[in-house]
Amino acid sequence: MSTLIKHPYMKRLYKTLAIIFQLLFMLFLPFWLLIRGSVFLYEAYGWHYSLAILACSVCVFLVLLIYVAMVWDAVFGANKISRKSLKVKIALVIGFMFLYAGYTLFNLSNANAKTEEVRKEYRALHPYLRIAVGTFVFVDNGVLVTDLSRKKEDYKKMGLKTLNHSLHYPQSTGYVHAMDLRTKGRNEVRNTLLKWYFQLMGFNTLRHIGTADHLHVSLTNRDRPKAI
Repeated sequence: MSTLIKHPYMKRLYKTLAIIFQLLFMLFLPFWLLIRGSVFLYEAYGWHYSLAILACSVCVFLVLLIYVAMVWDAVFGANKISRKSLKVKIALVIGFMFLYAGYTLFNLSNANAKTEEVRKEYRALHPYLRIAVGTFVFVDNGVLVTDLSRKKEDYKKMGLKTLNHSLHYPQSTGYVHAMDLRTKGRNEVRNTLLKWYFQLMGFNTLRHIGTADHLHVSLTNRDRPKAI
């Protein structure tokens, strides 16, 4: 076994896997800092969503600035930090962050919404959930949001028991704290990765069959911490 591990080909494999893991970690880290950090500040300390996002965005900005500096030095071989190059790097990071925020917070394409009504309701969804699902679309553009905002009478129309404290209702934050994502007809590996992703980001997940097989994803409401 030890001979196999020391084999040159195995060493190359381990080195390659280590590099891939490092790259994936570096890619995932900024999004995790932003989304998971914001959820944590809200749930643990009751921070307003905008303040939490701002605080976490500062951390993400610093991380991305380091990434850009690393790539910049690798491409241009610049070992010294000049004021001009620093301004360019900062501008690149800020530009990326604004584009990312605009895309995830305000845009849900028709391909990712079950109906036009769901697409129109997108901005009623809590910003944390919007950023989270918008980010996952970059990885899997087949994500389909099937339901967002509801009223009590909607449960009767679907033939379900009416819930008094559903997170699909507008909450005290002014936003809906839950969304449903289609899992029916999708590969179970993709469904599992989808569930793990939202759990890693700090959200509640529940796979259940109501009107159809779907993944229920929600953000805890501090007023009703047991509601899902």
